[in-house]
Amino acid sequence: MGAEQRVPFVFSSPHSGRFYPERFLAMARLDSTAIRRSEDCYVDELFGAVVALGAPLLAANFPRAYLDVNREPWELDPRMFAEPVPSYCNIRSARVAGGLGTVPRLVGEGLDIYAGRLPLAEAVARIETVYKPYHETLKRLIARTHAGFGYAVLIDCHSMPASVRVGDSGFRPDFIVGDRFGTAASAALTERAISLLSAMGYTVAHNKPYAGGFITEHYGRPARRLHALQVEVNRGLYMNERTLQKTVGFAALAEDLARFSADLMAMPDHHFLDLPLAAE
Repeated sequence: MGAEQRVPFVFSSPHSGRFYPERFLAMARLDSTAIRRSEDCYVDELFGAVVALGAPLLAANFPRAYLDVNREPWELDPRMFAEPVPSYCNIRSARVAGGLGTVPRLVGEGLDIYAGRLPLAEAVARIETVYKPYHETLKRLIARTHAGFGYAVLIDCHSMPASVRVGDSGFRPDFIVGDRFGTAASAALTERAISLLSAMGYTVAHNKPYAGGFITEHYGRPARRLHALQVEVNRGLYMNERTLQKTVGFAALAEDLARFSADLMAMPDHHFLDLPLAAE
C-alpha cells in the first residue's frame, strides 16, 4: 500500500509473498527452490504501478506454501495434523482433497511440503496471526472504498503455470479472467477486462479453468456494489519457471498491465452504480 487512494479500486496479490521463515523451512522437506513452486512470483511487482495510479495494493509477504489466504479460514486436511481438527473445519472441499487447503500439503507439481504430521497448534497460529489480519486489512480497504466512492472493485492478481490449458483444446491462454461465472462482478467489468487485454494482443480465457477462489467469491457482491475479479497471468510471459528468474518479457508485461489497470479504472461509474442495492 502507499499513496492516497483516488479511485474505487483495490488490488490484492495474495500469493506473491516470498519471505520464507527459517522455522518454516526447517519444518519442510523441500529445498529453498522447490518450495517456491506455488508462488505467484513477482505478481505484486507486475501490478505495482497501480499504487501511483491511486489504488491500494495489498500484497502478502508470507508465501502461499506457508498459508493460503485464498481459501476459507479453516479449510484443513485432517491427515496433515497430529491431533483431530475442530468440527467446524471444512475437510471435504476439492481444494483440501487436492492438497491445497488453508495450510497446504503440497506445492506445485504435487510435491509434499512436510515429511510428517504437524501439530494442530501450528495451523491455528498461522490462521490467527496471519490469515485473519490479512483479511481484516482487505475487508477494511474494501469497506473504506465503498464508503468513499459508493462502490468498490477488487482485482485479485495471480499467476499460473505456462502449461495451463483450457479444456481439451490445448489452448494455453496468456490471461484468465474469473468472475465466479458472473456472480462476483458486473458483466461490464468482466467484458472490459477481457477486451482490454485482447486489444493488446493477448489471448484471454474466461472462468476456465480458474473462475476465482475464496477471495473473489467472498468479496464479490455486485448487488451491493462490491465487485471482485480474478486475473491470472501466464508465467511464461515474464519468467523462467525452472530458475524462477525474470525474463526479458517482464518489463513489457508490467507496462502493459499498468496501461490495462489505468484503462480498467477509467470505467464510468454508471457501470457499477446502476445495479440495485441488496436489502440489508
